[in-house]
Amino acid sequence: MTIERLDPPRRAGERETLRAYLDFHRATLAMKAEGLTDEQLRQRSMPPSTLSLLGLVRHMAEVERTWFRRVVNGEDIPLVWSDEGNYKAAFDDADTTGASAFAAWQEEVAHSRRIERAADSLDLTAYQPRWGEDVSLRLIMLHMIHEYARHNGHADFLREGVDGTVGA
Repeated sequence: MTIERLDPPRRAGERETLRAYLDFHRATLAMKAEGLTDEQLRQRSMPPSTLSLLGLVRHMAEVERTWFRRVVNGEDIPLVWSDEGNYKAAFDDADTTGASAFAAWQEEVAHSRRIERAADSLDLTAYQPRWGEDVSLRLIMLHMIHEYARHNGHADFLREGVDGTVGA
């Protein structure tokens, strides 16, 4: 997988800036896992935590699907990793390869990009059942940036624990 991480523009419109920052953080997650074996991707942070890089990739596939396909697009589809709606199942990575997790994540990212680009405006609203209210695409884009930024911090520590790689 070739990872291209572009710096967000210094001067751009709101939507272009949100898109660029979201893509920057997507690429950062991919970079944090780049070049690792399945065993390394499964390596846990420290007991009792079950957090791993592979689990983060699976979780972000779930987050992409939930916000863009299920909320914005209104698709009645199950979660990626649980037909029963168990969001925590994404972190149970024992039976998943890195290749299959990244393929699922990349597929969901492609859907998300398509759905976002098809929306007429950041003011588009959709119902978020877990929050019990309508939310704007603008809020969803910001929430996604927040979600990736938070988990990329976890990914920094996880990667350092695996092989000492830091930065980027």
